[in-house]
Amino acid sequence: MRPTAISYSSQLEALRPKLIAFTMLQVSDRGHAEDLVQDVMLAAIEGLSSYSGSAQFDTWVYSILRYKLIDYIRKSKRERQRFISDDNEVDIDTMFDTRDHWDLDATPCHWQSPEDLHLKSNFWEIFDLCLLHLPSNTARVFALRELMDLDTAEICECLDISEQNCWTILHRARLKLRSCLEKGWFLKEGNV
Repeated sequence: MRPTAISYSSQLEALRPKLIAFTMLQVSDRGHAEDLVQDVMLAAIEGLSSYSGSAQFDTWVYSILRYKLIDYIRKSKRERQRFISDDNEVDIDTMFDTRDHWDLDATPCHWQSPEDLHLKSNFWEIFDLCLLHLPSNTARVFALRELMDLDTAEICECLDISEQNCWTILHRARLKLRSCLEKGWFLKEGNV
């Protein structure tokens, strides 16, 4: 039996804080973020008749948000100042020894398989917290690439950065996320 429009509305309202938090990674102004999320919620309600249920409802709503954010970023590109990467960068060279092997203190921990991890719902809560604690420019590039699935050329065009800068920011974002996840998830008792 297919859920009613009322149950979808309550699901949307429950999803709203997460949509705003995700949108804030791309849009620094809370008012603009809330406006975009409101547009997404309206589009989702208007598009319920086309929702087939082949994807989870949350995934379907995030895909609407993805397209709204891409449109917003493209429209606001002209207004943006030149993008500058973060000053408090991780010194990657300190993670490796002279033979380019992992330094013992920087060696990645053993992680469980992604298939096992997705079953543990609070992993995604920790991931969201880690993502939200990345520096804003780093989180923006990471979200565009990994969560919104834009290719490097599109990211560089939207943010007016070089391809090399984009790859450097992505690498640093992954290192910071790894470190945060290891501290907040993988190293907790019972999770390794």
